[in-house]
Amino acid sequence: MFKTIFTRLKQKFRTLPFPEKEPQLVDKFQGCPEINVKKCNLCQECCNICPTAAISHDIKIDLGKCIFCQKCTKICPNQTIQFSKDYRLAVNKREDLILSDKQLKKATVLGQAIKKILGRSLCLRQVSAGGCNGCELDINVLSTIVFDLSRFGIQFTASPRHADGLVITGPITCNMKEALLQTYEAISEPKIVIAVGACAISGGIYADHEEVLNGADKLLPVDLFIPGCPPHPITILDGLLRLINKTHTSLNDVE
Repeated sequence: MFKTIFTRLKQKFRTLPFPEKEPQLVDKFQGCPEINVKKCNLCQECCNICPTAAISHDIKIDLGKCIFCQKCTKICPNQTIQFSKDYRLAVNKREDLILSDKQLKKATVLGQAIKKILGRSLCLRQVSAGGCNGCELDINVLSTIVFDLSRFGIQFTASPRHADGLVITGPITCNMKEALLQTYEAISEPKIVIAVGACAISGGIYADHEEVLNGADKLLPVDLFIPGCPPHPITILDGLLRLINKTHTSLNDVE
């Protein structure tokens, strides 16, 4: 026991000060893309190389499809598309994930009626609907000492009957459709739905496969979309905090 106590004292305080302070992200982190249309020569190379057809011919990026592979940045000689370090990617509406040269319309708080009931705490049931475990792992990380999700009044539950909302990961396979619907129905009203990752938003790299439904919003009403493949834990945490209005005022830059 004394060895454990000594180790903890040596490690000191390990929980991130986010959202009071900006997180320190590794150099390899790829955040929200930035598009400079003035640099584009309309060669369409970025569109052709994108593995998920996330880039349209008018140089708009569907972040719901984007897997952040960076192939578009490497093939473009003019650096029309560059990935920033902005981790704030969560939005309320699917159409808000279509990124042009304008700023992303970030997620806002719940409606007043549901916020009055769920705004002070949030209990979520997570369902992996055919996921590869990437998004699932980054969600699980939020419960560790580094992120300490429970300090914000947010926690995950094993039973949908104890939940306020549903977190969906994976491309929604046909085999998981009924299980997902039953989980949703078991959650009492009012309830929210959160789609995490490109697969849950659009089908990701599995889109248009005969066994995939191409996104949670084809099946259920989604209140929060968190793009990425997988999204960084900080991106997921920022989205959840925006939903219940617990972001720090200096970071709460909702357009």
